[in-house]
Amino acid sequence: MTGTTEPAAEPAAGSAAPGRVWSTPAQLVLGLAAAVLVSGTGLFLAAVFLHVAPDNVVSRQYRDEVDGVVYPEFEQNWKLFAPNPLQQNVSVDARVRTVADGGATRTRDWTGLTAQDIAAIRGNPAPSHVDQNLLRRAWDFYDGSHDQDGKPTNARGRLAEQYLKRIALQRIGREVDGERVLEIEFRVTTATVPPPSWSGETAPPAPGARELPWWPVGDEDYRGLG
Repeated sequence: MTGTTEPAAEPAAGSAAPGRVWSTPAQLVLGLAAAVLVSGTGLFLAAVFLHVAPDNVVSRQYRDEVDGVVYPEFEQNWKLFAPNPLQQNVSVDARVRTVADGGATRTRDWTGLTAQDIAAIRGNPAPSHVDQNLLRRAWDFYDGSHDQDGKPTNARGRLAEQYLKRIALQRIGREVDGERVLEIEFRVTTATVPPPSWSGETAPPAPGARELPWWPVGDEDYRGLG
């Protein structure tokens, strides 16, 4: 008698096909590989962060290890993306000498130009770029074009003086208490930002003040200032 073979039963509609079951050793290998990948990525990102961040206690302690990751064979330059921030607080003040109708002169009190900008920025969710950058960049322009004695070191020195002077005169005006502004003087105080207490670094020097010479003020200095 010839027998017949019954066809295999089809899986019921909607029932899920049995999935692959990973063995315990396979799961351990996959978990270990994932942990190594995540740890390696985290260490690489940490090394890159320490490299582009401003010089600090951690980056100095692990400089060789960080350089070994960032400079595996050829040098890479990240300064375009992470310029070092300013580590000093620079405050610019100005005072004027006025002359009365009778010819008597009087030296006025200091006006905190930087303090005015800080007051305009603090608490403002969208501060003006003028308040943030105008005076700061004007001082950088002057400082980069003069020596410590206040003498110009390049052809743009006189332009830097006029720029700084006109910014101050625009705020102070032509007269103070009815007396005409005759001269103006600037004082710049520089204070190094102190390191954190846990860094072990020495405390920065006391803030240093630098006074510029008196500059004469004429009608031409107010041209276009209103």
